[in-house]
Amino acid sequence: MTAPIGADGAPPPHALRDYALLADGERGALVGPRGDIVWMCAPAWDSDAVFAALIGGPGRYTVTPTGPFVWGGYYESDSLIWRSRWTTTSGITECREALAYPGDPHHAVVLRRIQATDGDAHLEVELDLAAGFGASPLRDMRRDDQGRWTGRTDTLHVRFSGAPNAHHDGTTLRTVVNLPAGAHHDLVLEVSDRPLPSPVPADGWWRATEARWAAAVPDLSDTLGRRDARHAYAVMTGLTSAGGGTVAAATTSLPERAEQGRNYDYRYVWIRDQAYIGQASAAAGGHRLLDDSVRFTTARLLEHGPDLAPAYTATGRPVPDQRTLDLPGYPGGFDIVGNRANRQFQLDTFGETLLLLAAAARRDRLDADGWQAALIAADTITARHREKDAGIWELHDDRWAHSRLTCAAGLRAIARAAPRPSSGPAARWETLADHIVAETSTDCLHPSGRWQRSPTDPGVDAALLMPALRGAVPAGDPRTTATLRAVREDLASDHYVYRFRHDQRPLEDAEGAFLLCGFTMALAEHQQHHDVEAVRWFERNRAACGPAGLYAEEFDVAQRQLRGNLPQAFVHAMMLETAARLASGTATP
Repeated sequence: MTAPIGADGAPPPHALRDYALLADGERGALVGPRGDIVWMCAPAWDSDAVFAALIGGPGRYTVTPTGPFVWGGYYESDSLIWRSRWTTTSGITECREALAYPGDPHHAVVLRRIQATDGDAHLEVELDLAAGFGASPLRDMRRDDQGRWTGRTDTLHVRFSGAPNAHHDGTTLRTVVNLPAGAHHDLVLEVSDRPLPSPVPADGWWRATEARWAAAVPDLSDTLGRRDARHAYAVMTGLTSAGGGTVAAATTSLPERAEQGRNYDYRYVWIRDQAYIGQASAAAGGHRLLDDSVRFTTARLLEHGPDLAPAYTATGRPVPDQRTLDLPGYPGGFDIVGNRANRQFQLDTFGETLLLLAAAARRDRLDADGWQAALIAADTITARHREKDAGIWELHDDRWAHSRLTCAAGLRAIARAAPRPSSGPAARWETLADHIVAETSTDCLHPSGRWQRSPTDPGVDAALLMPALRGAVPAGDPRTTATLRAVREDLASDHYVYRFRHDQRPLEDAEGAFLLCGFTMALAEHQQHHDVEAVRWFERNRAACGPAGLYAEEFDVAQRQLRGNLPQAFVHAMMLETAARLASGTATP
């Protein structure tokens, strides 16, 4: 049912599971159960928000029934076209919503088609658009003779069509839409950092968006949970810019744990995540995301070489330093933009890059630039594999076992994919991989026979399941089976898995279950031919999403709630890879 509206007219926040994503590759928006778009950055993923209500700031765009209602919603097949659906006391009203796809890097177009599906429809519309995370409200608003509103907010140009009778009170446009049964009404919002082009009719935007989404998602017939696998592919497609970079998430500052300070800005492209996405695409047979991942990663390696950063903006620029905004934040969270990863060295990134490039090479999709990038990554591992790094979880610098073993896996993969795998650089890479595994075994082998986190940290880490899956060591190696057993016994609960133990508290008190690791467990069990267990892990973690089928980084098992930024691309990637590998019977590339 409906909930009270805040004193300033802003809708109160929802649980993260209740939001749906609209995305066009260049930016994303979150829409809630009351038809409340409360988050969107424009013109780009890492730009300041124009709708910041999600983190307590000004800025929202609502299309809400005027009377009591019960909410529902769903995505149209193989797309990010969302249908909000409200059952009211007088019938059923829907709002078909999308960002025009594919997105123009300079021009965001929000499409909303209100439909009186069953009975008459009565809705209130409010547009409160404010650039700079709410600092710059709409100004210079004018209505032309066609009923279109135009104005400015900071440096952005705004046009709003479909609300000729709206009232502008200085910050917000308000109107009411009344529709007879069977009718529909279009609203089109455009935001651009350049002068706006000539208006396009709503039908034109919709036809183009439908056609491009229809061509964007491959069949993926050989996957478990095919509908969800295709949805995961659509989500990652929506998060992928024209330059090939896939942002880690659409949002910033959403809390992993309430009031614990673990709030980060994930509106950037992590090279590690890009590798996961490309490998998932390769496993499932959707080569567009593989090609995009290779293109973005290759360009960064050719430009930055051994100084490759862990993350970049979607256009390949450096990630800005972390800073705070003067906003309340999402409940339990804060108001952070930028990311400290920009100052870190993450050794495993180079190994993940080689795994990605090898996946492309095996499918004859790696060009000369890609092979040059592979040489750079391999040379960097040769020079830097003994250095301390921040590791996959971006903690303090240490000689993390996962980082080194990932590099060994990458070296083996690219050596085997090379045109002449038995000689030249390929032979050297295999030798170096053997050396790295032996060295890691010397200082990171726990007395119990499993891998431990680092020479100074004897703990179990779910990330250490990955090296065997990627080929650093064989599936039957005693270190592989001992590590799987330890993760199962020490970090797993009810077919969810946690990354590592932070302290002596129960696992669930320190953080949520980590969905990336849950799908990794499914692959690890499958690699050991424990097929029933593998499917149980897969299905348990596949269900850890909201009605819109979006995954966050973590899942609060007790409350069945999503935790962290939304949606988390690498979880969708690992879900897709697991769906493909369990269906095909292959646990490793």
